[in-house]
Amino acid sequence: MQLSIKNRLIFMSFMQFFVWGAWLITIANYCSTTKGWTFSQFGAIFSTMGFAALFMPTITGIVADRWINAERLLGILHLLGGIALACIPAIDDPNTFFWVIFFAMICYMPTISLSNSVAYHILKSNNFNVVKSFPPIRVWGTVGFIAAMWTTNLTGSKANANQFYIAAIAAAVLAIYAFTLPKCTPQGKTTGTGSVKEVLGLNAFKLFGQYKMLLFFLFSMLLGASLQLTNMYGDVYFSEFEKIPKYADLWVVEHSTIIMSISQISETLFILAIPFFLKRFGIKQVMLISMAAWVLRFGLLAYGNPADGLWMIVMSCIVYGMAFDFFNISGSLFVETSVSPKIRSSAQGLFMMMTNGIGAVLGSYISGWVIDSYFLLENGDKNWRPIWITFALYALVITILFALLFRHKHNPAELENVQH
Repeated sequence: MQLSIKNRLIFMSFMQFFVWGAWLITIANYCSTTKGWTFSQFGAIFSTMGFAALFMPTITGIVADRWINAERLLGILHLLGGIALACIPAIDDPNTFFWVIFFAMICYMPTISLSNSVAYHILKSNNFNVVKSFPPIRVWGTVGFIAAMWTTNLTGSKANANQFYIAAIAAAVLAIYAFTLPKCTPQGKTTGTGSVKEVLGLNAFKLFGQYKMLLFFLFSMLLGASLQLTNMYGDVYFSEFEKIPKYADLWVVEHSTIIMSISQISETLFILAIPFFLKRFGIKQVMLISMAAWVLRFGLLAYGNPADGLWMIVMSCIVYGMAFDFFNISGSLFVETSVSPKIRSSAQGLFMMMTNGIGAVLGSYISGWVIDSYFLLENGDKNWRPIWITFALYALVITILFALLFRHKHNPAELENVQH
């Protein structure tokens, strides 16, 4: 029986994030425990995601808008990325590891926005309402991420190289599958007689000349600095409770990865709630809710602990689903409803560049500098409560400024007709 369009996109979304989830949360264990590399070496390796997102989503968005079918480009990138992931286990030098994982990220990071563009294109071509149909499809990406985390853990691959083989196999499967998807032909082709900007597909950068879009991308960058903070420091934060005798032997501390996975489980619920919130409150209010959720996320971590404060840690993981998805998906839909069809893939790439590129790199480096400069105790441990409070205050300032400066009138009809 032929799979329906929605089911085909569900499988694409599931595999898209399975590839990432197989190693993203556990690579720290591999680098530090198995390889014995320093935290600064691991920090450089982790930053490759942000550096790749600085330029690749925009470039691939332009290519998909101008020259190559988006589904074919998706398949090519996953195939190349899978090959790179399969090579990682043979590497023992952290510097070589950096460049190979960087190449893998150059291939993977643009596929996040590219897979969104593929889904939007196929849904619209089949007369589906994107706002209603996309979130239930995208939620399976989070399910894929969780499935990959548990696959890595249950196969005993948390600290060994098998996690990269798991990711590589998944990438190869998705690459082959992408070539079978309905054609997503470029919408911005020209005859070659236009301006240099038109021929090179740089028209999306004109969006920075529009006040509303400039503000949107600026706040995307500022909030993007918060998106990877708990991925970077969350496991370290939980692990350091082992140094406190009354917490050291608690199940929660020993199985911190399971507690952290509550965040991804929460995502599946909040993604499904997005159509209701968008229709009821509009895109600006949903993004404001996301920003406020980041304030709460960091604040709860500041005062939580694995014993009587466990409810705060669990609640912070639940809030994460709203904080992460309400901004990423509503922001992606804002771009989709605000730009010309000819530059939509390019514009999605710009959104990805600002959040997971510039924002993530700035957040990684600045947060590390702030912690090292102001929040280290005499014994070298981190003073976690003021660290999380500082992150919360940062998110609060962004929330207030966004509420005051960003103007966007809610128009339910715009969202209802986004499939056209």
